[in-house]
Amino acid sequence: MNGLSKDSATWLEVGEESAGQRIDNFLLRVCKGVPKSHVYRILRSGEVRVNKGRIGPDYRLNIGDAVRVPPIRVSERPAQALVPAREFAVVFEDEALLVVDKPAGVAVHGGSGVSFGVIEQLRRQRPEARFLELAHRLDRETSGLLILAKKRSALTRLHDMFRDGAIRKRYLALVRGRWLNPLQHVRLPLLKYLTAEGERRVSVSDEGRASHSIVRLVARWENFSLVEVELKTGRTHQIRVHLAHLGFQLAGDDKYGDFPANRELAKTGLKRMFLHAASLSFSHPLTGQEISLKAPLPPELRNFLARLELAQTRDYGDGGVLEAL
Repeated sequence: MNGLSKDSATWLEVGEESAGQRIDNFLLRVCKGVPKSHVYRILRSGEVRVNKGRIGPDYRLNIGDAVRVPPIRVSERPAQALVPAREFAVVFEDEALLVVDKPAGVAVHGGSGVSFGVIEQLRRQRPEARFLELAHRLDRETSGLLILAKKRSALTRLHDMFRDGAIRKRYLALVRGRWLNPLQHVRLPLLKYLTAEGERRVSVSDEGRASHSIVRLVARWENFSLVEVELKTGRTHQIRVHLAHLGFQLAGDDKYGDFPANRELAKTGLKRMFLHAASLSFSHPLTGQEISLKAPLPPELRNFLARLELAQTRDYGDGGVLEAL
């Protein structure tokens, strides 16, 4: 529990990495292993103090605040699965940001049946890091650029930038079918729901949240099209659902795709969803410096495109597709 005492109160001084954070979220982080209900109970009871005064769960911390955490006893629990340290390909790093190229098949964080993800593995690999948080999410089967913040001030600014559409995100996706329009704006509202089995899904619905994708045709073959998708909003499964709703399911998509076709694709070498976060452009959240980053297609996706080019006649654009990517 980060050195908290089980027998007496612990006083913690708030540093730069926690400035601006709500006291309830701060406690949930420092009191690892303590049930959330217990954390909120000690907040309501007034046992948690800041600068010797009572505060509510929505109080935001300032640098130098002294936080009193009462003695907390936790019943012994079964040993947690060990989180292995792992290095990820670093695309950009400075004192405030870390951008990695996430491989497919790796969750960005633990939960929903996943013991750990990128964030837990990076924290284990960088034990000296005082602060490291995800700035956004990628689906488990999506590869590509993932931003993490190394300072809370950078994280809060990045959240504002994502919300305001100030970060330009572009993905490469291979869909089944022949996409015809060189450029198409897709504005379809998306609604999240749970299946009878408790799995999270998204569908196009008038009751959903406004969602906007810009789709550009990159290349086209007899039965497949490679498109670049620019996200103007960042809804859950947005690309997958927008394209599937229009009749262009992502190759290898295990939630919204063509399942018999996916089994056939796996036999020919594509054993994952073809969706890759290929580029990011944004102003640095603290310095304002313009940053433009790219992540090349992973080998398994490049190899599948190479097989398409060999097996089928491409009739859109000039020159090889792979050379242009």
